[in-house]
Amino acid sequence: MDIKEKTGAILEALKAAYPDPVCALHYQKDYQLLFAVRLSAQCTDERVNQITPALFARYPTLEDFAAADVLEVEDLVHACGFYHHKARDIVLSAQALLERFGGRVPGTMEELLTLPGVGRKTANLLLGDLYRVPGSVVCDTHVIRITNKLGLARGKEPEKVERQLRAILPPEESADFCHRIVLHGRAICTARKPQCGSCPLSPFCDSFTGDQTQP
Repeated sequence: MDIKEKTGAILEALKAAYPDPVCALHYQKDYQLLFAVRLSAQCTDERVNQITPALFARYPTLEDFAAADVLEVEDLVHACGFYHHKARDIVLSAQALLERFGGRVPGTMEELLTLPGVGRKTANLLLGDLYRVPGSVVCDTHVIRITNKLGLARGKEPEKVERQLRAILPPEESADFCHRIVLHGRAICTARKPQCGSCPLSPFCDSFTGDQTQP
């Protein structure tokens, strides 16, 4: 089985196991997803979802966020960790969206990377979820760890893994693939105790089969 056949088989197994690959973060407006993703850095999505209802209720519009007192935002997001930087980035991003992008989250990688606190991982998630841009590969810790186990990528550098996955994933499948891998990493292929015996990907997993050849 070559790498394209293997990738196709993995995609089909993931689709069967996780037919509804939605983002775990809760949001109703495009900028709310931007802010929720910023809060999720080194924090669980579950914790973020516990915090954002009060945050979004306190600042119901983008204009409210742009005019917010950073110290007050810090109080609301304190439980997410790194709250000084996250609160500052949220307020500055709200101001940037209004001043430079007409109050909308921009739809290109280049524009997104100009926003405070936005790196390629966040930008790819926004492009994939908000705009369904083909080839959007979100390299979070689950994606990096599991694609290395599967032999689809090598290395831990997010940009390197992103390039490798872009080369083998069908562009229209990439965003959903990443969501499915995250779901799989939480449900079965956990970092501490993977459930290899019940894993639908075990037949394709280099870590399980002992095949350590390069992808």
